[in-house]
Amino acid sequence: MGDDRSHMAILREMLENQLLGVLGTHHDGEPYTSLVGFAATTDLKHLLFATGRATRKHANLAVDARASMLVDTRTNRPADFTEAAAATAVGVVEEVSDSEVADFDRVFLAKHPHLESFVHSPSCVRLRLRVSVFMVVTHFQHVVELHLD
Repeated sequence: MGDDRSHMAILREMLENQLLGVLGTHHDGEPYTSLVGFAATTDLKHLLFATGRATRKHANLAVDARASMLVDTRTNRPADFTEAAAATAVGVVEEVSDSEVADFDRVFLAKHPHLESFVHSPSCVRLRLRVSVFMVVTHFQHVVELHLD
């Protein structure tokens, strides 16, 4: 359990400090990845992000809401092989309901105030990845699964 706690601390710090994640979706068996600005809820059960309704990622999610998001601490140096950490969140994406928009905006825009006009545009959709598991990788190949139930 102590190991899980240290990995939970690594995960929490990563989700608080990193601005971008790589969203993984798919369509007709073909994988598709996109960089997205994200914010995590305090309980880490949801990763919030926004996208345009006319994007490929939104179209993919409309067909199959299963998705993943990778967040990492790499700095593009050789030391990353031993020092960087990465977390993959796996779950289902859902649109934020009208009654939850204010909460979404509070959390997401606190981290990404530069995206306010985008988030409030009529073509934008607010989404959340409901995380079922995080797979946290440290020291190049040490993997721990963190279930948030």
